[in-house]
Amino acid sequence: MRANIHQDQPVLTYGASRREADLTVILLHGRGASAESMIPLAEELAVNGVHFIVPQAAQYRWYPQSAFGPIEANEPDLSSALMKIETIIASLREDGVSEERIVLGGFSQGACLSSEYVARNARKYGGLFVLSGALIGPPGTPRDYPGSLDGTPVFIGGSDVDPWIPDDLQSETAEVLEKMGGDVEFQIYDGMPHTVNENEIVRVRALIETASGN
Repeated sequence: MRANIHQDQPVLTYGASRREADLTVILLHGRGASAESMIPLAEELAVNGVHFIVPQAAQYRWYPQSAFGPIEANEPDLSSALMKIETIIASLREDGVSEERIVLGGFSQGACLSSEYVARNARKYGGLFVLSGALIGPPGTPRDYPGSLDGTPVFIGGSDVDPWIPDDLQSETAEVLEKMGGDVEFQIYDGMPHTVNENEIVRVRALIETASGN
């Protein structure tokens, strides 16, 4: 098995050009989906002056097992997925884009991956949105991440009946990120299926507008 399975996968873009953008959003898809399938969400979240980067996972998933099982069962793919994000951010840094002008987010697996990356690499970002996701690892995983989010705006949205993402783990994620200094907005929607609803789109778009200065 390749140790860096995701590194050579394609990356799509949408919106403002990279060099002219006020803000960049790194948008991550879920299991069984694709970068292309996330473009409609990017269209709904689009704000003038915002550049979207939408990477593709190998085999249409960022890691093979449940996000909430043993972490070692998802290696080396999980480390490769986190490195894929780091590679994108490093490239943005080379172009003079600071983390305060970068928003990370995604749905399901992509939401789990986004939150885990931000927690492991704590600093002030433009924002984080976690749609039907939570920090990676089984219940009881120590969450003593170093560093501070320094007021990073965070939106976490999910369902109380989602079969894939337990609401207590979503709540724990909100608490952990808040303790790390995130400005967290957390919303559980009663009876919502495993999807993104209109209210979440409105809230995430508002986060992006604020972060972009528009």
